[in-house]
Amino acid sequence: MFPQLVLVGVGKNSTVSKVFVDTNIFVYSIDQKESEKRDKARAILKRLVEVHQPVISTQVVKEFYVVASTKLKADTFVVKNIIHNFRNFEIVNNDIELIEQAIDISTLSRLSFWDSLIVAAAEKANCEFVFSEDLNPGQTYRGVMLVNPFAKEDI
Repeated sequence: MFPQLVLVGVGKNSTVSKVFVDTNIFVYSIDQKESEKRDKARAILKRLVEVHQPVISTQVVKEFYVVASTKLKADTFVVKNIIHNFRNFEIVNNDIELIEQAIDISTLSRLSFWDSLIVAAAEKANCEFVFSEDLNPGQTYRGVMLVNPFAKEDI
């Protein structure tokens, strides 16, 4: 499920959705053992960059580094190079205010703290959607809808 561009009038004015990208999509994009998910993740990221405004948080950057370098055993300099390219995304800093918001979300919505931190970062950046395989697709928390982009065959 990809958010659609909205064409306005006769011209080419459009509304661009801000989409928060969870760590698992980046991890799958370099996973050499799961080629189907890797190809799908790469297509998802390509589409997000082309037609939406992708957003991540410092949590995503840290988690990506740890998983890519330990679980996937990717070369740390390759991972660092990928992280360097994250500069092209809007990045939400996980500060004390965001952590407090995540605690509230976790308590009220019964989400894990880490998932709540993702939702809080997406809300702070005014994202419409969070793309993640780990959260419940279709749920909306604080105005942010959760989408599993791997659930549909076509993107």
